[in-house]
Amino acid sequence: MATLLSPFSPSPLAKVSQIIDSTSSPSFSLFPLGRQNACSRKADHHHHHRIRTSKFGNFLELTPESVPEFLDFDLPWFHPSDRIRYDVIIIGTGPAGLRLAEQVSSRHSVKVCCVDPSPLSTWPNNYGVWVDEFEDIGLVDCLDKTWPMTCVFINDHKTKYLDRPYGRVSRNILKTKLLENCVSNGVKFHKAKVWHVNHQEFESSIVCDDGNEIKASLIVDASGFASSFVEYDKPRNHGYQIAHGILAEVESHPFDLDKMVLMDWRDSHLGNEPYLRASNLKLPTFLYAMPFDSNLVFLEETSLVSRPVLSYKEVKSRMAARSRHMGIRVKRVIEDEKCLIPMGGPLPVIPQSVMAIGGTSGLIHPATGYMVARTMALAPALADAIAECLGSTRMIRGRPLHQKVWNGLWPIDRRCNREFYSFGMETLLKLDLKGTRRFFDAFFDLNPYYWHGFLSSRLSLAELAGLSLSLFGHASNSSRLDIVTKCPVPLVKMMGNLALETI
Repeated sequence: MATLLSPFSPSPLAKVSQIIDSTSSPSFSLFPLGRQNACSRKADHHHHHRIRTSKFGNFLELTPESVPEFLDFDLPWFHPSDRIRYDVIIIGTGPAGLRLAEQVSSRHSVKVCCVDPSPLSTWPNNYGVWVDEFEDIGLVDCLDKTWPMTCVFINDHKTKYLDRPYGRVSRNILKTKLLENCVSNGVKFHKAKVWHVNHQEFESSIVCDDGNEIKASLIVDASGFASSFVEYDKPRNHGYQIAHGILAEVESHPFDLDKMVLMDWRDSHLGNEPYLRASNLKLPTFLYAMPFDSNLVFLEETSLVSRPVLSYKEVKSRMAARSRHMGIRVKRVIEDEKCLIPMGGPLPVIPQSVMAIGGTSGLIHPATGYMVARTMALAPALADAIAECLGSTRMIRGRPLHQKVWNGLWPIDRRCNREFYSFGMETLLKLDLKGTRRFFDAFFDLNPYYWHGFLSSRLSLAELAGLSLSLFGHASNSSRLDIVTKCPVPLVKMMGNLALETI
């Protein structure tokens, strides 16, 4: 969800809020989805300000405290005089790009160069993950805040308590760790923007805005969803997740400190807002909240998925109404962020001359918006495929290389699973507030193996089919009616796409 489904440091924000693979210094565009695409965020830089409390619950009049930040780190830089031809050039030093650089450079002395306009900028994105996801890939030390439980408010009378710990990713700790490993593995860095990518039969090159041309056997685009270097041959008919979030110092808040609020679908805060309430009934938003202490909280109002995208002004208005209703008086806004995440849509052309990872490769979960943990987990498999071609004495290049690495990231079974997740997104697009509440009421009643696996992209296609049957069994009669009446078209589309993938 700009988070849940979101998603993902010196600041206590911790949620996927922009496409994870965006470059270090992205321009505002799209969320957890364009990584680059989107979150614009502003951070506290320890300046002394006169605290000006907002009107009761209205944070919109407060200006976030914001200054650019950079890591204090010595990087080995590319020098044109070296005349090195690299095995791999990675465009972008967001989480996706650095994770792949770290992994591939550790295999068989593969020579890697990372190119980014600002390699040492702190990431503007905020990432939240399930703790077990980072435990599985050895990155749990990069979490600087965890909650032992999460909760989902279905409505004013029903709450789900989920026994699955959730964590905030420290952006600086994770980036520093990846940079340290890259440097120890001999990765070089170049501070520039890539303008063009050129291809010959067995070699590719990039042309940068500083005039330098760098050559390699493989170019990997990790610069975010808005990149123009990766080709598509189908309309990019995405759903969109949009959110507005603030990290705020408040006088008080109503949240339990040991529980992260994954979703709050209550709408009683719109009782005196007839227009907002009517629009929310059709295109609902929920609150995502991380309480850090009694006076520090991250709040984010999120539209899970819509097509076309819900207006940002509408999202902010709903969030202001909710904070007023909850009695939250904001003293200062430390950070704010706007998140816009393209979800679902087609995969890039497979194979093609430019490899991709992160948002531009289709790794965003089509039904949730999650991506950071999955990208961290899949980068080693892609690194193995690259090293098998470029780290061996055979030196497989050209089209055989492109075929090998694209299939390493998107084997047939993973493509088929993505079709199922896209089916989930298309179904959610058809649900109003009542239908959405009924869906998640049933979803979080499933065996934890199913809902854990769905949110973390761990289930096989057979297990996803089992989840569907179990979900139908747990659903209320009204929810079953939603499934029967609103799922046939997305279901037929999914079955057709599955047939095409397996031919």
